Amino acid sequence: MPTAVLVEYIDGHRDRFGVEPICHVLRDSGLQIAPSTYYAAKARPPSVRAVRDAGLTEDIRIVHKANLGVYGARKVHAALNREGIEVARCTVERLMRTAGIQGIRRDKTRKTTFGEGAETDRPADLVKRAFTATAPNQLWVADLTYIRTHAGWTYAAFVLDVFSRRVVGWQVSTSLRNDLALDALDMGLWERRRAGQDITGLIHHSDAGVQYRAIRYTERLAEAEAVASVGTVGDSYDNAMAEALNSLFKAECIRNPMMRPKGGWASVRDVEIAVAEYIDWYNHRRLQGEIGHVPPAEFEAAHWESHEPVSYVGEQVPIGAGPR
Repeated sequence: MPTAVLVEYIDGHRDRFGVEPICHVLRDSGLQIAPSTYYAAKARPPSVRAVRDAGLTEDIRIVHKANLGVYGARKVHAALNREGIEVARCTVERLMRTAGIQGIRRDKTRKTTFGEGAETDRPADLVKRAFTATAPNQLWVADLTYIRTHAGWTYAAFVLDVFSRRVVGWQVSTSLRNDLALDALDMGLWERRRAGQDITGLIHHSDAGVQYRAIRYTERLAEAEAVASVGTVGDSYDNAMAEALNSLFKAECIRNPMMRPKGGWASVRDVEIAVAEYIDWYNHRRLQGEIGHVPPAEFEAAHWESHEPVSYVGEQVPIGAGPR
């Protein structure tokens, strides 16, 4: 075992046991280090690598904390390089492992929308698991998820633009009423219209839940000259990108110790505030791997700098993947 590791171990226990007794126990365990070796190591100035490692570790902690503590090594590495801190990814992995810094892990979410009792005939699946677009407002995906609070279940609805991975609409409610999904859709339509963007010909894709097949919902899509697309019943892969967003949201917001209130979520009000904060971070600061490790808003802004907003009626959606 490297001397530096043994020295660090002794540093962590010397106040309780003393240097010499610890060295004796280590020798009995087959780890050779003499007290004189320990003291000599402490007297030496830190190496150039040790100094750089210490500085980089602090940079990593700052980036990790600034991004809700959710980033793993890949995104921490990308964030550091965006800030002009040049460092190899393997170095970031090593320092995060040494410092015990980890990203958020995702778990599967349960089904929250159901295909029974829909008020309209089910539209065809126009996407067929091809979750990629070549411009904003070609393809949106929508889904619901759930959050347990002390006051009971709370539900969140999201609408995601596939091109930029931007959340264009969201809503939180204590009920799986139709207005929950409709309010999220209305937010997305309002945001795009306010920005002067044409959504004519937009494909809106969802699962076969009653919220998305309700008459009011399909009428709103028709008013916007958008086209409804619905995946098959009971197949999460047919709405995989929206499911992926739900998984991210649950891991990075709801179960995240930096977001979750001490003692858990008390009510829908707590969740609503947290979702607003999370979506702002997600859209404007979270690095998205599938779009070159930039935030969704930045990716869209770069697109509009070189393209005039136009309608994309009838364009095919090429094969792709969900947000990561």
